[in-house]
Amino acid sequence: MAEKPIKAQVKLQLPAGAATPAPPVGSTLGPHGINLPGFVKQFNDATAKDKGLIIPVVVTIYGDRSFDFVLKTPPTAILIMKALGLEKGSQKPNKEKVGKITKAQVRQIAEQKMVDLNCTSIESAESMVMGAARSMGVVVID
Repeated sequence: MAEKPIKAQVKLQLPAGAATPAPPVGSTLGPHGINLPGFVKQFNDATAKDKGLIIPVVVTIYGDRSFDFVLKTPPTAILIMKALGLEKGSQKPNKEKVGKITKAQVRQIAEQKMVDLNCTSIESAESMVMGAARSMGVVVID
């Protein structure tokens, strides 16, 4: 069987288990003619266990208006905020610190993000997570 021709690939970041056909989903995917309620139901079912997180998703839309989607891991900043119970990062990260994260928490986040990062070792993934933490005004402690 021949592969379906790909019409578009769309990247979105949606709340897990709580997506609706309203914008940004409707305004982004609607012009491609896919079944919005069908996408929303499939996405919410697939992400119900991660409620409260933002989940990046890559939607592949085919010429016959069918679609597939691939879920990614939540952004590093979201995982750091969840680990520390923060609402948001610092507006002035070099001057105002909003929290402290341990090396163990950094390693746990790095292990979770490893599948989506373009690095080969856990140490380099930890370095990326520590960089994200610093840019949010979070201090990494031992």
